[in-house]
Amino acid sequence: MRPFTTLTGIAAPLPWSNVNTDDIWPGPGASPVLKAGRMPLQAPPDQHGPNAFAAVRWNDDLTPKPEFVLNRAPYDRAEILIARDNFGCGSSREMAVWALAAIGFRCVIAPSFGDIFHNNCFPNGVLPVRLPELVVEDLLRQAEDPDARFTVDLVNLQVTAPDGSVHAFAVGDYQRTMLLEGLDEITATLSRVPEINRAEAAYFARRPWLAPEALPAAE
Repeated sequence: MRPFTTLTGIAAPLPWSNVNTDDIWPGPGASPVLKAGRMPLQAPPDQHGPNAFAAVRWNDDLTPKPEFVLNRAPYDRAEILIARDNFGCGSSREMAVWALAAIGFRCVIAPSFGDIFHNNCFPNGVLPVRLPELVVEDLLRQAEDPDARFTVDLVNLQVTAPDGSVHAFAVGDYQRTMLLEGLDEITATLSRVPEINRAEAAYFARRPWLAPEALPAAE
């Protein structure tokens, strides 16, 4: 996974509240992409981009809907998405994060997120940033300028808006380390093997009867 330290670029404004995971990754009944068989349901994570916002992004003939922000330059190459409250609510489908990452988003800024979506972001290399509602409204306004540039700094935990204003945000230490070092959940766990071994040794030192060598051999 590519490390996330500091990102400067275009931010796509999506001034919608309660964007659910079915909106982000619509199922076969709503998605022109899946109806047309253009993407298998079991595609690898990095191939889910065509289904991102498919119901509002594509017509039934798979031509782009020009009114949707992600179909308009320069927002079609944005790496930052700004939305309103409760982004990623609804079902627990991890494919919603896969789809966002597959079309290039590395950060989503919103006042609040669905809990499962928020947790799914980190192991997939996407940074969810919570900022106050009034701040997000101002960022949405500034993002309407296609020449505006935003900086998301995970090292210093701050977002710098095009007007120069700086907004601090918080991320859990474990999740921050995962993104800074480019670790998924497996590699993050493997990076802590020495700590795990020490904890395990201490546990069995207190409870030697549970140690593997103390257990009876299987017949």
